[in-house]
Amino acid sequence: MKCNVGKVDRVIRIILGIFIITLGVYFKSWFGLIGIIPILTAVVKFCPIYLIARISTCNK
Repeated sequence: MKCNVGKVDRVIRIILGIFIITLGVYFKSWFGLIGIIPILTAVVKFCPIYLIARISTCNK
C-alpha cells in the first residue's frame, strides 16, 4: 500500500475520529465506533477511497 494520506490530512482524521468516538460515548451509541475508521486510515497512511479517486495528499 502506497502512502496517499499526508500529514495535515492525518491530523484532521485523528481529530475527527476522536470527536466521533466521543459523541458515540456521550450519546451511548454504537455509531461512535465509526470513528475508528478515520483514525485507522491516519495511522496506516492509506485511504482506499483516495486510491479509487486517484487522490493523494502526501508530499512527493
